This record gives sequence, structure tokens and C-alpha cells, in this order.
Amino acid sequence: MPSAHLPRAVFAMDPVHLPLLFPEPLMARLRQTAEIDPTLVVRDFTAPAAAPALARAEVLVTGWGCPRLDADALAAAPKLRAVLHAAGSVRSLVGDTLWKRGVAVSSAVTGNALPVAEYTLAMILLAGKDTFTHRERYRATHTYPTTAETAATGNLGRRVGVIGASRVGRRLLELLRPYDFEVLLHDPYVDAAEAAALGARLVSLEDLLSHSDIVSLHAPDIPETQRMLDRGRLALIRDGGVLINTSRGALVDHDALTDELVTGRLSAILDVTDPEPLPAASPLYRLPNVYLTPHIAGSLGNELERLGRIVVDELEHLAAGLPLAHEVRHADLARVA
Repeated sequence: MPSAHLPRAVFAMDPVHLPLLFPEPLMARLRQTAEIDPTLVVRDFTAPAAAPALARAEVLVTGWGCPRLDADALAAAPKLRAVLHAAGSVRSLVGDTLWKRGVAVSSAVTGNALPVAEYTLAMILLAGKDTFTHRERYRATHTYPTTAETAATGNLGRRVGVIGASRVGRRLLELLRPYDFEVLLHDPYVDAAEAAALGARLVSLEDLLSHSDIVSLHAPDIPETQRMLDRGRLALIRDGGVLINTSRGALVDHDALTDELVTGRLSAILDVTDPEPLPAASPLYRLPNVYLTPHIAGSLGNELERLGRIVVDELEHLAAGLPLAHEVRHADLARVA
């Protein structure tokens, strides 16, 4: 992209996110780097009001709520050279047409991975202390647990199985290092030496499920991973085991998981489900061994500014003719989330 002028950019996202992603003075810094109108936020690439700006746009600053960048969208932006995504994965946003056209794509997914990993660490620690069971018992009895009731409680030597060395998975592995856990990892793209460097022991998926006290999902949502935890694999998790899912609900057979949870054999901490949200009649809303949250592990509130900072940094790189620091390549989407 020419460096002699400010690149022309357009916002494409749900406008509700804009003030949190780019608060002042971050918006001012962005406007110093690109020619962009903060009052124009595109949600429909076919809208007549957006046509003049899209026809001139060299950069799209995208986020949650952005329409898919299909052939029609790209036809509306013939000068487009880069997409800077102020959110997580671009898997559902971009398609073959964009990759074939050679448009550069950058994502703030690394910034979004941090709160997901932090949330997961917190839940692992709470699960190891059997926090949710003790809370339910305390609310019902108003008495402290007996020594016998806490005999299996604690995080010393707890075995944690991490499925997927994605960006979130790798950050979680880093956060787990200070604790007295034994960490297992399953990822078909990682070898034993790399797993060891990440602080984990590489095992098969079946061994991880069979030998972990807590199983945490961090694999990407691709055809090969959908329903990867089916009825047979869920049955491998030991009695009393905990499943944490902050990745995507489609990775789990939810009918099979519901059956396991209704029996009380397993517990689950679910920030994502399939479908999402669950039907009002789902028993998962009411089961005491299920901790259900409404997809809050990723960036929320003031955490969104971290994503905006990444995008502004990338735009400054772009304007200066420097390589993008967070560029996403088509091949990356098969292995990371």
C-alpha cells in the first residue's frame, strides 16, 4: 500500500462495539493514521449509503457483527488491500474469494485469547477446590463440610488435560506453570518436544480423557473437530471429572453431555454450548453440577480496548509499509483458534 498518503479505511461491524474498541484517545490515534469516518459503520455491504466509502476503501476495520466478506462484498470494495479484524477468529468472516484476491488479513485474536485463558485458569482452580459443589451444599445446609466431604478437594497434583495448543491453549499452558498441576496436552500438530517446552506431556485424546481430572477444550471449530467429544469419548472421562468448554459448543455432542450431566457422573463448566443459547427447557440451566455462563470468557467491557490497540498498531504498520505483526494466513485456520 502506498505510504505517501493516509490509507482510506472503513469500519464494518456492529456500531455498539465501536466506543469500547476505540475509546479516545485511541480513536484519535487511529484517525491520525488513516482517513476514516467514525460516524460511518457499515453493517450491509450492499447499502447505497455505504457504496461511496467502500468504493474508495483500502482497509476494512472489522469486528463482531461484520457481514461475511463474500464475492459481493469484495466487489463493493475494489481497492481493498487489508482487513484488520478487531475481534477473534476470522474463520467465519473471510472466504476463498478474499484469500484468492490476496487481501492481507490481520486479527486481534491473540488479544482475545488472553481473557479466555484467564477465565479458564480461574475455572480450573475453582473446579479443583470443588467450589460449586460446596456452594450448593452450603446454601442448602448452612453448615461447613466435614473432613470426609473435602477429602478429594484440592489442586495439589491435580491432572489437567488441555485439548488444543491454539492461541488460547498456549496462553493457558503458560498460566498453568506456577501451579502444582500435572498437565496433559493433545494436539495433532504438536510433537512431544514442543509439548514439553509448553509445560505439558503429549498424549492421545483417549489417554487425555481417561487420565485427566479436569478436561479443557481449546481446539478450533473445523469439520474435523465437530463433535470430537462424542458419547464414547465422554464416557472415557473418569467419574467425578470436570469438562470445561470455552472454545465452541460444536466440539461436543451436547445430547451425550447432557445425559452424562443429568446422571451426576460428570460436572461441566460451559461458557459455550450448541445451540447457543440453549433452549429454555434445557436441564443444564438447573443442574447443580453445571456452571453455565453466557459466552463471557472472551473480551468484554474494558478488555475490548486491548483489541482496538492491536488494530491501531497494525494500521500504523500498514501505513508505514511494514509487515503486519498479527497477519493471519489461510493455512493457519486449520490449527488455531
